[in-house]
Amino acid sequence: MQSFLSWRNFNRCAATLVLIFLVAPILAIVPLSFNGGSFLSYPLDGFSLQWYAAVFESPRWILALKNSLLIGLASMTLATALGTMAALGLNLAEFRLKGLLLAVLLSPMIVPTVITAVGVYFLFSSLGLASTFTGMVLAHTALATPFVVIAVNATLQGLDRSLLRAAASLGAGPMLTFRRVTLPLILPGVASGAVFAFATSFDEVVVSLLLAGPEQRTLPREMFSGVRENLSPSITAVAFMLTLLSTLFLLTLGWLQRYASRMAGKSSAAH
Repeated sequence: MQSFLSWRNFNRCAATLVLIFLVAPILAIVPLSFNGGSFLSYPLDGFSLQWYAAVFESPRWILALKNSLLIGLASMTLATALGTMAALGLNLAEFRLKGLLLAVLLSPMIVPTVITAVGVYFLFSSLGLASTFTGMVLAHTALATPFVVIAVNATLQGLDRSLLRAAASLGAGPMLTFRRVTLPLILPGVASGAVFAFATSFDEVVVSLLLAGPEQRTLPREMFSGVRENLSPSITAVAFMLTLLSTLFLLTLGWLQRYASRMAGKSSAAH
């Protein structure tokens, strides 16, 4: 028993050290965003919110934020619709080469982003979609759709197909069955996929570097350009706000997972 407790304490200490190692670089940025000086250095030159004010007063940062939100929401909408339909087709239909098709759908997650970005750039340049919002949305949609497929596919594994057959036997067509039966049951997975899709688009920088024009500059691209051209503490303010946004995403995903577990428990009890 004592040996077991010692091993458990060792695992806890190791996990704590790994967590500190991963979080320390992020925590080091947070105080710098409140620095009263003009340099990224410790010790701090007092406490100030001037860099947050500089971000919200800068036309470049505001434009980048608007572009990121616009492209992110549009990409999330398209990726959620396409990924949900793809996951439904892969799960509810039986056909040959299903595994190959799934691998193709998930390939944007596996292929290095820079390869995808270069391929998208050459394709969209020939189609006249480079340096356009349409091209940015389509490129981000291609990168975000696999996350929706995975999230919805995981939810569909626990779907009771007898409910779909019961709806069909009562005269409900495919669309009515989807709206009244399937969608409410898989909604947590669809919502999780939508959150992942928005986060993927909002954080994407490689595609934006190659594909975006001056009017399509996103927040990550603006940060990358700022680090290269003019290193300012305002970048740390943006980084801290993005960290808060990522934390909100994680909390949302945790709530969706708990909600899905409760729904699955109620469905099992009713069945």
